[in-house]
Amino acid sequence: MATGHTDPQRRERIIAATLDLIAEEGIARVSHRRIAARAGVPLGSMTYHFDGIDELLREAFRRFTDHIVAVFDAHLGAAAGRDQARTAVADLVHTLSEGSRRDLVLTQELYTLAARRPAYRELTHEWMRRSRVHLEKHFDPDTARQLDALIEGLTLHRALAQQPHDRSLTVEAIARITMPADRRSGP
Repeated sequence: MATGHTDPQRRERIIAATLDLIAEEGIARVSHRRIAARAGVPLGSMTYHFDGIDELLREAFRRFTDHIVAVFDAHLGAAAGRDQARTAVADLVHTLSEGSRRDLVLTQELYTLAARRPAYRELTHEWMRRSRVHLEKHFDPDTARQLDALIEGLTLHRALAQQPHDRSLTVEAIARITMPADRRSGP
């Protein structure tokens, strides 16, 4: 094992190993010892770089949410106008639901942790706020909030369904939420 003096990436490896362990085995299996072994670092490195497991988990999940916000940005950043933004949202739902199972698992692990431990809700609130910033470039704040929830829900449903819905359902759902109120038909 490399020493800290010759291993400037040690902290990053610990964070990556934490996310890998959570994705593969769940948050309940996370421990300093298991993360250190996975990262290939001495156990003492854990407390050298992080004050405790909670600080490490917050940093790891912060890194993960940065990744997902970057995915939002990659899809919505280039959209010029509402029509392109609608298409970008549909692309985002399908990218997230057809993509990495790792991201899906990490998302659900973070939500579960935040539901059980209020201290982690700050991370989820900040993540939602950052996601909505991208949506609010094209839609009013209420519509952006609705779209954010739709993205989460459709992504989860598509990822877990035995027969995921097709793109036309995603596009229709987005259109219903983003259509001006005066053009919506009642039930």
